[in-house]
Formats: sequence, structure tokens, C-alpha cells
Amino acid sequence: MGETGERSSTIDGEKRYQQIARKALPLLVRQAGAAHNITYNELAQELGMRPRNLNYVLGAIGNTLSELGRRWGNIIPPIQCVVVSKKTGLPGEGVGWFLNMPEDFKTLSRARKREIIEGKLQDIYGYSRWHVVLKELGLQYVAPDYFEANRNATQFGGGESADHKALKAFVANTPVLFGLPISSPVGLQEHALPSGDTLDVSFRHRENWVAAEVKSARSPEADIIRGIYQCVKYLAVMRAVQTSEDQDRSARVVLVLGGAFPSWLLPLKNQLGVEAIENVQVMPSYCTDVVP
Repeated sequence: MGETGERSSTIDGEKRYQQIARKALPLLVRQAGAAHNITYNELAQELGMRPRNLNYVLGAIGNTLSELGRRWGNIIPPIQCVVVSKKTGLPGEGVGWFLNMPEDFKTLSRARKREIIEGKLQDIYGYSRWHVVLKELGLQYVAPDYFEANRNATQFGGGESADHKALKAFVANTPVLFGLPISSPVGLQEHALPSGDTLDVSFRHRENWVAAEVKSARSPEADIIRGIYQCVKYLAVMRAVQTSEDQDRSARVVLVLGGAFPSWLLPLKNQLGVEAIENVQVMPSYCTDVVP
């Protein structure tokens, strides 16, 4: 964000970034309530804008919370810290303007930055007055109603299709999809967990453990919803396995779609902290039941 906190105003006003900030703050409150961060790309996608234009939006939110905290006589945690880079897992350096700390955030090591942000996130997740903040600012978060969609997702479909098998084989042979080294071993398909669950694809190499839940382009939306919840479950089990084996809880689970991710499910995906890759195109040589 650079020093955007110095240059941006509050969310009050009719400039474009101020209008977007009023839409963004309730989404950040949602993420705080769920205790999950959100990437710049994910937030921008929900807001229908470019990620790089979020700097003034988040700066305005930070200024607004600082001003409100002064009026209330207490500090409101800088909720914009929940918006992070997918690459680093950290917010932009401009967030340092709002951290009220003697250290220059920009000059710190990544490890020290991570330590500071982890502490702030705990403050943010534990803050009990976020909805009071929204009310004070004349805002509210209206949660999407997924009751019917969740109920429909409980109706399971048929067996595994040829498209699903092909996509799964392609994913197993393409670790770079997940930022893994090209030299990583081929992923294991139908990898069993001690809970009795089965991962579509599992990459386990050195300290990395990445699983993929695969849905073909033909998968109905109910199946994608099941995939979202499966990712949540698998991640919990994988981290439990890592804990039992005295390893860092570094597991990732990614929902891989052969088609586009339905826009109306973005809030659910982001609220639950699920990572997704969409529109993965299978090379023709994988359109067979045989893994190369």
C-alpha cells in the first residue's frame, strides 16, 4: 500500500475508492468473524475490481478505524491486516502506518513481519465489537443465504466420470499448478487419510504437503459446494496428521476446477478460507483412464 494511509481519506465521501471501501469493510468483518484472512485477488474479485487498486480502499478503512478509535477512546484493531498477498501471506507494507509500533515495518525481516501480523490477527479475530463498528459507520453485513444450496449439496451424484479422471491425472502430473517445484514427485491419486477420507491428489515432498480436490468442468454447482466443504475437512485432518507426526502444520488443500468458479459462491469460499484454482485445461493426452 506504500504510504497510502497518509494520502487516503476515510470511507466518508463519494470518491470511487471511498464507495468501494464502504462495501469492503463488511466483507473484512465477515473474514474476521470466520478467523480467516483473504488475499488481495480474492477480495478484489468479490468487489469487482483490480487488486492493485485496493491500496486506497484499505487505507481509507484504516484511517476510518483510527479516527473512530480516537472518538471512542480505545484502539480498534487494523482489520485491513486480514488482506494478504497470496505469495507472502502478509499484508502490504503500507499497513505499517496503522500498527502503532516503534519499528519501521517496511524494513523488518519477513519473519519479524509475520510475527507482528500474527499478533494483530489474533487481536482482530478476538475483537467483539465489529458489528458495533459497522453500525456506528452506518454499514451492515448481509450474509448470503446458503441454506438451500447446502441442503442440495447433501444429495450426492453418481460415480466418477471420465472427465474427472482425466483432470485428476493431469493435476497429479502438474505440481507447478500449486507453486511446487517442477521436480516434485508425481502426486498420488486417491490417497487415503487415517480418518477414512480419500484425497483426489496428494503431493508430499519434503516440508510440502498439498492436496487437490478436483471437480471437472461438468461438475454441477452442488458438487462444487461439496468440494468447498471437503477442502475444509481435509485440511483439518491433514494438519492433525502433521501434528501427530511432530511436523509443521503447513498443509494446503486446493479446490481445482475444470471450469469457472461460480461467482455467487465466492463469499462462501472466502469466508471458509478455501483456496481455488479455476479453468484448468487438460491436455488431450490425459483424456484417458491411463495415467502417463
